[in-house]
Amino acid sequence: MSTLIDDLSAQLQGPTLSQLSREVGADEATTAQAMRMALPMLIGGLANGVETPAGAQSLNQALDRDHDGSLLDNISMLMGGATSGAADMAVPRALNGEGILGHILGGRREPVQQGIGQATGLSGQQIGRLLVMLAPLVMAYLGRRKRELGTDDIAGQVRAERQEVERRAPDLGGILGQMFGGGGQDRPGISDDLARMAPNILGGLFGSR
Repeated sequence: MSTLIDDLSAQLQGPTLSQLSREVGADEATTAQAMRMALPMLIGGLANGVETPAGAQSLNQALDRDHDGSLLDNISMLMGGATSGAADMAVPRALNGEGILGHILGGRREPVQQGIGQATGLSGQQIGRLLVMLAPLVMAYLGRRKRELGTDDIAGQVRAERQEVERRAPDLGGILGQMFGGGGQDRPGISDDLARMAPNILGGLFGSR
């Protein structure tokens, strides 16, 4: 069964992956590996934020207001390189990767960044840049999905996705529980755990890819 992460990963291939790789300064295979580790962490952070009705409402409002999905068709907007359609969709909040990432991960960004860096060999700066680009793309994807399905329960889908991630990759489920279970981001060694479990995580979520 195709999941949100499956669908989004498929959309971030080809020319999109090439653009992301150039911006990060890494080869496509390494960028793809880092991206596949980053996406479930972002989904986990979003799922944590929509556990309450207020959080779910906040996500719905943000998607309605700022994220119509068109960024997925023109990701060079994130690099400041596109002008076509900019006046129609470039609401500043839709492109504010730092701000979006802060809402999703908060103080958990550092261990996520370190863990993915250790697993892929990319620098903290490279992983940070990738996360800042991925965060708006995740929101764009959710905004497009919300409109296509005509649903107001996108928060429920995000929570279900986290459960599916935990089912496919129990190691990652444990890490997400520690990070988003209250103060877990400060536990020593959590980034090391993320790096060490990377093969099992990627294998569980994406098979042999």
